[in-house]
Amino acid sequence: MSQNLKEKVLSSEARAAGLGARGESKSVDPTDFDERIRLALHAAGEKKALNLTVLDLRGVVTFTDFFIIATGANKRQMQAITDEVVEQLKRQGTPAARVEGYQTAEWILVDYGDFIVHVFDEKARRFYDLEYLWREAKRLDMDQVGSLKEE
Repeated sequence: MSQNLKEKVLSSEARAAGLGARGESKSVDPTDFDERIRLALHAAGEKKALNLTVLDLRGVVTFTDFFIIATGANKRQMQAITDEVVEQLKRQGTPAARVEGYQTAEWILVDYGDFIVHVFDEKARRFYDLEYLWREAKRLDMDQVGSLKEE
């Protein structure tokens, strides 16, 4: 790893430590999620996505309402998570506007307009640290609430 990359990763970790516990941020209410977001979260969970997080960006940015952030353990799992999300939403009538980064699978972005799904490998997630970058957003860590799929 280059020295510059190490410094960025370490400074990101230091910033996160300076913010205190993850639970200090504003929380989002899962009842605010429409069915498409619930379905995307469920699909990612079915493929064992790690550290599922939702950022509510309404009132913070104008280009989207929500980020769904997930981590995959390896390239194949990241692609499987992405495939499952895209397929389940497509079956429900919501095709992705675009998918970027699928082949390299370091950071896969699936754009649905009013929400964006980010699937990271662990190193890229720490490096880009979207949770810190968009720290003004309300946040929900899915491991705290379990599945949202309505049975």
